[in-house]
Amino acid sequence: MKDGNDMSAADAIDATDAPTTPATPARTGPNEEDRAPMSFTVRVFIYLVGVHFIAAFLFFLFYVAGAK
Repeated sequence: MKDGNDMSAADAIDATDAPTTPATPARTGPNEEDRAPMSFTVRVFIYLVGVHFIAAFLFFLFYVAGAK
């Protein structure tokens, strides 16, 4: 009994005559696999805002302390 995985020499020659066009279309943009998870993106955004807020607060403290 022959199933789909059995290949003879004649079948192997026919398999090399595959079409030249790929089965899947070319990628035009970022794929979901290439993107970071949404929770990670939100966390990085919050950390960036928080760090800038702390830096601005320290800048403000030095500005107020230096005013005479």
